[in-house]
Amino acid sequence: MLGGAALTGIAAQISVPVPGSPVPVTGQTFAALLIGTALGARRGFLALALYAVVGMAGMPWFAEGTSGYAMPSLGYILGMLLAATVVGALARRGGDRSVLRTAGTMVIGSAIIYAVGVPYLALATGMSLSAAVAAGLTPFLIGDALKAALAMGALPASWKLLGRRG
Repeated sequence: MLGGAALTGIAAQISVPVPGSPVPVTGQTFAALLIGTALGARRGFLALALYAVVGMAGMPWFAEGTSGYAMPSLGYILGMLLAATVVGALARRGGDRSVLRTAGTMVIGSAIIYAVGVPYLALATGMSLSAAVAAGLTPFLIGDALKAALAMGALPASWKLLGRRG
């Protein structure tokens, strides 16, 4: 779990600003999907909860070296916590047993991140929901699909590292 929190913190430092959006492209979503799928619901939740709590307490390991809880991207972090839990539960029920099932699991995880992050972005910034979708979802779709594919590709190595099937 400590490794999962650390991986997410490191992945958050891979951060590219998006013009017109207060939310950068980061490696966090890759980490959250991989950690949840590899560790399962309980340990995935605990790893992402540790990441979130330590970051909100002041450790500067959120995107762009930020910390705290007063930021427009906090909803995405909370969404990653929920997504890691759900993809972990789906993986334990066979959602990672084939390429197609794993892709479906990753799509569900990504949708959860957006479902929490975009409304939070709207509330935190005073944007309309449509403006939040334009700034906090649309520019990220292709990149998040690539990160989900990378997480799928990294699963066998994570299973080996964890001493699991694969």
